[in-house]
Amino acid sequence: MKPATRFDVPYGTLDLLVLRALESMGQQHGYGIARRIEQVAEGALQLNQGTIYPALLRLEQRRWIKSEWGVSENNRRARFYSITAAGRKQLASEVEAWGQTVAMVNRMLEGQS
Repeated sequence: MKPATRFDVPYGTLDLLVLRALESMGQQHGYGIARRIEQVAEGALQLNQGTIYPALLRLEQRRWIKSEWGVSENNRRARFYSITAAGRKQLASEVEAWGQTVAMVNRMLEGQS
């Protein structure tokens, strides 16, 4: 298999990825969310604290996720995030919009020689 090329995530796409990770995994701390996204991206994306935590804060301010303090698997205090009903609604909307965008780009690329 060809090694994945690393790339930057377009603005707003990280929100979609975080919401999807929380929907599929349930409550998770920021580090776990970042590692899950990287795992699914098969090495094409690397998230650091300066990327994931501002996104989590932004999503929490929009009330698409909520957080609470807890203890991580290595016995450290950590903030755990979960998706809200508003976040699930936003995720559905984003998935639909993303699908439309991909279809449009594919139509443009298929029309090019």
